[in-house]
Amino acid sequence: MTITIEIDGKKIKVEKNTTIIAAADKAGIPIPRFCYHKKLSIAANCRMCLVEVEKFNKPLPACATQVADGMKVSTKSKIAVDAQQSVMEFLLINHPLDCPICDQGGECELQDTAVAFGGGQTRYKEEKRVVFNKNIGPLISTDMTRCIQCTRCVRFLQEVGGMMELGMVGRGEHSEITAYVDRSIQSELSGNIIDLCPVGALTSKPFRYKARTWELIRRPTFAHHDSLGSPLEAHIKQNKVIRVLPREEESINECWISDRDRFSYEGLNSEDRLQVPMIKEKGQWKESDWETALALVSEKLKHIVDHHGPEELGVLISPQSTIEEGLLAKKISSTLKSPHIDHRMRQSDFSIKHQNSPWLGSRIDAIGLFDQYLLIGSNIRNEQPLLASRIRKAVNHGANLFIVNSIDADPLMTVSEKMIQASHILPQALAKILKSMTEIKGVLKKDIKFIKADIEKVKTDKTSDAIAEHLMKNVLAGKKNNTSLLLGQVAEEHPDFSTIYKLAFEISKLSQATFAVLPSYANSVGLHAANVLPEEDGLNARSMLEKKLKAYVFLNIEPQLDGSSAQLIENAIVSSDFTVALTSYNSEYLKNVDVLLPISPFTESSGTIVNMEGRVQSYAAVTQPLGQSRPAWKVLRVLANHLDLKGFDYESSLDVKEAHIKFKKQFISKELSNEIDIVSDYKIRNTKPKQFSRIGEMHQYLIDPIVRRAPSLQTAIRKSKAFAKLHPLEMKTLRLKENDKIKVMQGNQWVNLLVIEDISIPEGSIYIPSGIDETANLSDIYGDITVKKVISKGAS
Repeated sequence: MTITIEIDGKKIKVEKNTTIIAAADKAGIPIPRFCYHKKLSIAANCRMCLVEVEKFNKPLPACATQVADGMKVSTKSKIAVDAQQSVMEFLLINHPLDCPICDQGGECELQDTAVAFGGGQTRYKEEKRVVFNKNIGPLISTDMTRCIQCTRCVRFLQEVGGMMELGMVGRGEHSEITAYVDRSIQSELSGNIIDLCPVGALTSKPFRYKARTWELIRRPTFAHHDSLGSPLEAHIKQNKVIRVLPREEESINECWISDRDRFSYEGLNSEDRLQVPMIKEKGQWKESDWETALALVSEKLKHIVDHHGPEELGVLISPQSTIEEGLLAKKISSTLKSPHIDHRMRQSDFSIKHQNSPWLGSRIDAIGLFDQYLLIGSNIRNEQPLLASRIRKAVNHGANLFIVNSIDADPLMTVSEKMIQASHILPQALAKILKSMTEIKGVLKKDIKFIKADIEKVKTDKTSDAIAEHLMKNVLAGKKNNTSLLLGQVAEEHPDFSTIYKLAFEISKLSQATFAVLPSYANSVGLHAANVLPEEDGLNARSMLEKKLKAYVFLNIEPQLDGSSAQLIENAIVSSDFTVALTSYNSEYLKNVDVLLPISPFTESSGTIVNMEGRVQSYAAVTQPLGQSRPAWKVLRVLANHLDLKGFDYESSLDVKEAHIKFKKQFISKELSNEIDIVSDYKIRNTKPKQFSRIGEMHQYLIDPIVRRAPSLQTAIRKSKAFAKLHPLEMKTLRLKENDKIKVMQGNQWVNLLVIEDISIPEGSIYIPSGIDETANLSDIYGDITVKKVISKGAS
């Protein structure tokens, strides 16, 4: 319903139940504010937005007052101006005059509002109060004397982040924002409170004292660490990215970004950056020039292809690589007649065949509109922090959330039902739900394809029955089932991925739910759509390594950290005749390759990625390449020229993209589908592990080489990343205590780790994180594990 109001003599049509401040913003009429934010609940505690409303005998807060038909509002009357100046005077009473040393200087809402709406001088002569600073972690710096108690940070962490990590204590002049005693903020979205803070009370610790806002060059780019594709603004000084802020895009990231996207820029300036080509001679690295290095690479690859056959060459590229890089790598591989190329580095089960590229199944902004969510094999806070915030908002408004996973990770939202199973029996949990669905009255077993005896023998339980009942309720009533079934990274990397996918697919069909795959990496969707995959007779990523080919080309990969089996990759590299790595970093995990070619990270290159909803996102470089590093697409193009291959006369990354017509469009939804051809029966594995099945989850701050080299992010997880975790009952059985040292064995590899007790790990499983140095020599990220207690010397 539309009504008409008048603000400062201007008539405006707005929807009923709109607040005055929202109506004024829509009309472009400025009203000062500090506590108000369009994405947060109304607090009305700063009183800066006081306005005069006709027929009211006192000024009203514009943020908390809803419009009424015929309402007349004045933001510039004497009553409104006097009220605003009085509030501004009170807010400045205790605020320190330290603008020259404040990082917020030049982009401070308090400065701007004081000049525009405050008085010309102060009447306050008394001593100002002082509030002690709080240490809330390695990402956010505090100067709490500057705080004006707007509570934006408190509300954000509770409403968007999901947990109340800050709060206000005291009253009146003694009120202050504080954290729990000796607790740092743990939210993966915490950096957003820096942007929300209208003063300099909360600032970026890594950026502190690095630059003034007017010294920075601002350039647009996109996030490259998950498949959301959040729009970013990179701030440049002296050809270095020294800060990253969000660009607002309601349909993708709203106005937030994750801490991973905000602070990972530190890794771009790492001392590990490879700046010149390196060639290994007699076991020693020597610097080279590009011509010599490319000539050597082309000579070696030609020799192997000519003398051993093109089937002895394998190309492995990072799923963070751009469309252009993937297309060129695929074209080189195909022209050399090698069928082996893949980007699915952490996947171990490839028996499932997709008709097209798997994707989210809906628009990103539609994810928060479902009534029910079934989350399968996903720690969504770790994998997709901003998508988790959309689901959290829906759950807070009454949606149901069901979880099936091999780790009981806290999503910071209410879970209606959950099934937490040991990793090796995770498919059985889905089989139980499917079986429960078939037993509901009115659903016939003939409606489900390929039900084998081993599924029929599965025994249902109360939880599977409850989940099935919720999923089928609307279907049985003949109503539309507004349910989203989401398949996550834990499922994708599971050794029984095809079985999990098939069972989940059948559940979605039977319940008429929207089937969604949560792509794990920045360009998982795009590289799949670009067919950067093995040919019909080609080997997938894991098979390439198992076969131990004569030559490998790695693109933007740290082998033991980015693959499904660290030992498999290491053995393949060592046994090969020649391996070349296109990399941005001189990593210790590339010590056994033969040539290192320095490529630029995404901030120093141009390219295209496709996010989880199929949106095509192209970007340009924001800084010049460091040293002699060059964009990967350019290195691949020149390498093709050295290999005497035809059809590589591209002048820019745009030429490469336009050669593939579907990526010219903003969306490529026609090339995306979660449909599969089920060509074989389900097979539920019933074999037990030797002792434990491993959960090899990778922390979001370890997802790629750039993030791993961001010191602040690594400090944030330093205390937790190198521990093995066991269920309390398993600890008791093995006679282990907290922080005991254990010997973890997988195949013929072993490592000593400290063990901690964690109720979230199911019995029969052991949590050993992947993507870190301490566990890099273990084999599969999901596989059988044997544990022995390490007896210290001198112990009786």
